[in-house]
Amino acid sequence: MAELSSDIMRGYNDVIVLSVLSGGDSYGYEISRCISERSGGRYPIKETTLYSTFTRLERNGYIRSYSGTETFGRQRTYYTITDSGRKFLSEKCEEWQLAKVVIGAFIDKLN
Repeated sequence: MAELSSDIMRGYNDVIVLSVLSGGDSYGYEISRCISERSGGRYPIKETTLYSTFTRLERNGYIRSYSGTETFGRQRTYYTITDSGRKFLSEKCEEWQLAKVVIGAFIDKLN
């Protein structure tokens, strides 16, 4: 099974993570697992990519982190989407619909 390259996915990581969090608060490993499952295993997001995405989203005010349950002696960090994160996600979903139309106009010409 082919995997999507991280270069192609780079611009969509914020949308992917926000989409997962729109379903409820979660933590890194669970978010990573969800991304892999929803993509049918075609996008196994790297840990460094995921945590840099969390940092960027939190810096921009789109998510908040908080301490949750302790697992194996370590405090688990949970993430929650903010109202501005929901607004950003909605805008990016609209942008994606437009991008599909524009790119489709070129790809469809190849067939």
